[in-house]
Amino acid sequence: MPVESSETMPVAHSGDVVRVRQAVRTQAVAVGFSLVDQTKIITAASEIARNTVDYGGGGTLQIEMLREGTRRGVRLTFTDQGPGIEDLERAMTDGYTTGHGLGLGMSGAKRLCNEFQVKSTPGQGTIVTLARWR
Repeated sequence: MPVESSETMPVAHSGDVVRVRQAVRTQAVAVGFSLVDQTKIITAASEIARNTVDYGGGGTLQIEMLREGTRRGVRLTFTDQGPGIEDLERAMTDGYTTGHGLGLGMSGAKRLCNEFQVKSTPGQGTIVTLARWR
């Protein structure tokens, strides 16, 4: 599918999570998402960005504006070189957490997107790709 534009930004500190939300909002508005769809992708991005900082030790986000026929979308790819996820199936279960949260970050982000994929290798890092379509 054709990528209309692409931007990469760091996700290394708490302040970067705020910048991620702002950048994703800008792209969601540019694609023409409704307010509800903007909120969904921004919330999902915020959750995964926070995980990238807190559990992955920081990384990057690639934001892509997509076009597939008459459909337009936003794809987000978060990459880190952190410790990886030992048990991915368990990590995607509501209520599971290795931190102090509610354990809804990954599973909640998945529910807010049209596409969601996680690739993780223990000791090498994690790549989370999500997309929302209009």
